Amino acid sequence: MILEACSPAPQAPTPTLLPAGLSPSFHGPLLMASQVHGHSSGSGAQGGESLREDLREFLSGEVPLHQLDDLTKVNPVTPETVLRCLQARYAADTFYTNAGCTLVALNPFKAVPQLYSPALMREYHAAPQPRKLKPHIFTVGEQTYRNVKGLIEPVNQSIIVSGESGAGKTWTSRCLMKFYAVVAASPTSWESHRIAERIEQRILNSNPVMEAFGNACTLRNNNSSRFGKFIQLQLNRAQQMTGAAVQTYLLEKTRVACQASSERNFHIFYQICKGASTDERLQWHLPEGAAFSWLPNPDRTLEEDCFEVTREAMLHLGIDTPTQNNIFQVLAGLLHLGNIRFADSEDEAQPCQLMGDAKCSIRTSASLLQLPEDPLLETLRIRTIRAGRQQVFRKPCSRAECDIRRDCVAKLVYARLFDWLVSVINSSICADPDSWTTFIGLLDVYGFESFPNNSLEQLCINYANEKLQQHFVAHYLRTQQEEYAVEGLEWSFVNYQDNQPCLDLLEGSPISICSLINEECRLNRPSSAAQLQTRIESALAGSPCLGHNKLSREPSFIVVHYAGPVQYHTAGLVEKNKDPVPPELTRLLQQSQDPLLKVLFPADPEEKAQEEPSGQSRAPVLTVVSKFKASLEQLLQVLHSTTPHYIRCIKPNSQGQAHTFLQEEVLSQLEACGLVETIHISAAGFPVRIPHRNFVERYELLRRLRARTSPGPHSPPPAEGRSEWSPCTEAATPQPLLQDILHTLPALTQAAAAPGDPAEASAAPVHCGRTKVFMTDSTLELLEHGRAQVLEQCARRIQGSWRRHWYCKQGRRRRAAVLIQAAIRSWLARKHVRRLHAAATVIERAWRRWRIGMAFLASKELDGVEENHLSQVPLPTGSLLLPQTQTSLLAAVIRLWPLGLVLANAAVGVRGFQRKLVVWACLQLPTGSPSSYTVQTAQGQAGVTSIRALPQGSIKFHCRKSPLPYADICPEPSPYSVTGFNQILLERDSLGPRPKGPP
Repeated sequence: MILEACSPAPQAPTPTLLPAGLSPSFHGPLLMASQVHGHSSGSGAQGGESLREDLREFLSGEVPLHQLDDLTKVNPVTPETVLRCLQARYAADTFYTNAGCTLVALNPFKAVPQLYSPALMREYHAAPQPRKLKPHIFTVGEQTYRNVKGLIEPVNQSIIVSGESGAGKTWTSRCLMKFYAVVAASPTSWESHRIAERIEQRILNSNPVMEAFGNACTLRNNNSSRFGKFIQLQLNRAQQMTGAAVQTYLLEKTRVACQASSERNFHIFYQICKGASTDERLQWHLPEGAAFSWLPNPDRTLEEDCFEVTREAMLHLGIDTPTQNNIFQVLAGLLHLGNIRFADSEDEAQPCQLMGDAKCSIRTSASLLQLPEDPLLETLRIRTIRAGRQQVFRKPCSRAECDIRRDCVAKLVYARLFDWLVSVINSSICADPDSWTTFIGLLDVYGFESFPNNSLEQLCINYANEKLQQHFVAHYLRTQQEEYAVEGLEWSFVNYQDNQPCLDLLEGSPISICSLINEECRLNRPSSAAQLQTRIESALAGSPCLGHNKLSREPSFIVVHYAGPVQYHTAGLVEKNKDPVPPELTRLLQQSQDPLLKVLFPADPEEKAQEEPSGQSRAPVLTVVSKFKASLEQLLQVLHSTTPHYIRCIKPNSQGQAHTFLQEEVLSQLEACGLVETIHISAAGFPVRIPHRNFVERYELLRRLRARTSPGPHSPPPAEGRSEWSPCTEAATPQPLLQDILHTLPALTQAAAAPGDPAEASAAPVHCGRTKVFMTDSTLELLEHGRAQVLEQCARRIQGSWRRHWYCKQGRRRRAAVLIQAAIRSWLARKHVRRLHAAATVIERAWRRWRIGMAFLASKELDGVEENHLSQVPLPTGSLLLPQTQTSLLAAVIRLWPLGLVLANAAVGVRGFQRKLVVWACLQLPTGSPSSYTVQTAQGQAGVTSIRALPQGSIKFHCRKSPLPYADICPEPSPYSVTGFNQILLERDSLGPRPKGPP
């Protein structure tokens, strides 16, 4: 890039690599391949004419421009075609577009709530392949989260959001934090859910607080970050968000006391003046319509002027209401401090006088800051000079020096207040070091700035952007292609813009702009703006990035940055770099009785000793540039240790109007950030590089897929030239295991291709170098998808085996339980039978005892009657001899007298003499005349009448109740039947003589 005012030497382009077979023939400042997507171009006019034909062909093609979600698909890749594609997508309300390894984000300058809803966040998080969805910042966020979850080295991730001021960097960072708060919170228990919600709320509430105290309205952006911040989102082993940490860089504290035309101070001052209640206005001395010199454009209302949101966020971060009121009281004191105006003194020996209402302002400021009024006024107007250790001189300050000292007090208080807020936020949201293992970093830094009057702040901001651009170039352009050459990939070079000469101009060794400015600060002499300009131009005249505007009346120099030339004025540059703080101002603030100022300015003896060093042991001055450079180097070390992801924010117009796309402004931003080179190299290159060992360890499972597939027409051909499926180059011979894994890619591609889509079924590019495997993001997604399939199959097999083992085990347990139950039932049955046998034995023994007892009783009743009496008693003359049958019957029933007793009492059976004979035999009566005895059988009564001598009364013999159930119960008792053997009745009345008659 060359200026019109001066003609520095053109910057030599750096060669870039392209795949083999692509020759450099890029039309314009960037060389393009001669064969890209089948297009070729000649040289000179023929090349330009063919390029214009290709451009017309592309613009009138069948595919609408707004449907190209990746700028690498544009054909050919030129700034004009990329610009038209972005414009078409912007007109279709599509604000995100992939550009190879980078995401391009266009600022819509309007509210699009459906584009950042929690439902959309969950959709991108749950998608199997997020890159198949529309480009979005959630795609980048999900990719970083999955990289952390997949433990892909390096595990820690970082997202670098870059762009000009007003391009939407702060909004992008805010949406990414909300995305991680949604997807990185999946606690199991209710208590864990409450803790996770509290952490997420605190992390999200840190945004409005830091934006209120660190952002301001500038010419290009209503919510411009006036500081850089690196937010570290901390994740535990389960990839749940446990905390965060915020690191800030170079707060633009000069904005407190100095604002450019049409710009505003920090948002918090306007929030206090517009949102304070009536009582708070009285307490802070902020009446309605009050004018403050440090509060320009108070009538302009912005969305960021919401006081209640800031107060509520501070409350969630642990800053209680009294502390908030203390903070706002100090800020109100700074506003009143800015209304102090000094007038030149007629006598140089006398201090400057106060102008107008300055006395009221200094009284109010001293009251709000709780400082003594007279010492405050004296410190602002009188400078203390120390000569040695004992001699102290007091010198009145000029009007300019009084203004500088007043501004220094305000900047010092606000800077320490901002650092204290950052420390409070970190103590509230930072997790214990043992509770997190990985992190995702969000870098939101000020964008490239170029104003009519640029000073040290713009120099540091643009220097930071140069370092980040150099990091991007080193990571994605130079390092990537140099690695291709080292790994043996056939690659040809393409020119790209490298900003290393500009960095050498700013920070090079031994002489650079920063070193010269620091040297001026160390010299004990007054600094001259013209002298500094002369030193820079003479010492760095050979740099191609240094220029000079001969038409400028003020001392200045021009630096040709990657985003364009910027003119820096040298007036006040050295003083700002020194950032001097008079010791008496610090001692004054240490005398404050305000609780907050006591914390911000502690009375530390060591600090006081450092403020008054001796002349011999004076330490070198630590300048603003030195501190900023050290913090920037520390940030870059963190970025180099992570896997970076880039989001390029583009501002469609400078006015912040929706539906307005200014091609010239967008084109300058595209050229400045090197987006065309990025698209071109990303389209032809391989952004994914995995070492052989890691590749084999992760994707060895894919060999299971190849075992089931046979070689087909898409099998890899021999390694000749540049083949899409060439598993190795001539210089590299990978392991057979690596070849087997790579040969599974055709099957994966065919499986992932949609039916009838030949583009999806084409072979995915992959190359194997000497130590690494190179592939595109789409190929990586194919491998991950195949790996997930294999893991799913293995999981199903494991589950099937486990279920089979579990069912077999359950069957064995069931059979064992059946056997045990059968054995127990058998044992219980045998036990029951034994109990029944024992009971039967007891019953049988009792029955026998009873029968014997009954036999004994019967024998006792029949005592005195002997069997021989039957033979001794003579028969009467007229009696008939018993028949032989009756004699045999009598002999048979003699032994069975109980049975005979039954037969004798039966209603049917033997009759007449036979019955009597049975009775005689059963009762063992003498065989005399039967007529001498009267045997009465009670047919209608129950029982047997005894024939003994007359008893004294009725006698009943009862046996113990039978143990057998229902043994004494007759179902149908008959009046002619006996009651059983358990009852024998002997009735006295029935033993008398009775008349003869038929039985």
